[in-house]
Amino acid sequence: MLQWMIRKTISFMGRVYVFLDKFLDHDAREVLGVPIDEDFQKMSRKELCRYVEIKFDWEDNDFWKLESTQKIRLCCQVARLNKFKLGDEE
Repeated sequence: MLQWMIRKTISFMGRVYVFLDKFLDHDAREVLGVPIDEDFQKMSRKELCRYVEIKFDWEDNDFWKLESTQKIRLCCQVARLNKFKLGDEE
């Protein structure tokens, strides 16, 4: 029951976050020193999640509905599996 309540609270807070985030001005040209392609700069949060779902052949809203930590965990695993590197290799 406690897990259910926590998930429902996080879900509600997530909806509030997504709503408020629409009003923030983000620097979309670069994130952590990585240049962002122009098409991604123009996409909404929902569109970006849909892009990921399409690229990985996941069902509509599968990525969108993940909790934030799960999205980060998934991206870390995909980066590791792809030996993803940015910048100069040492």
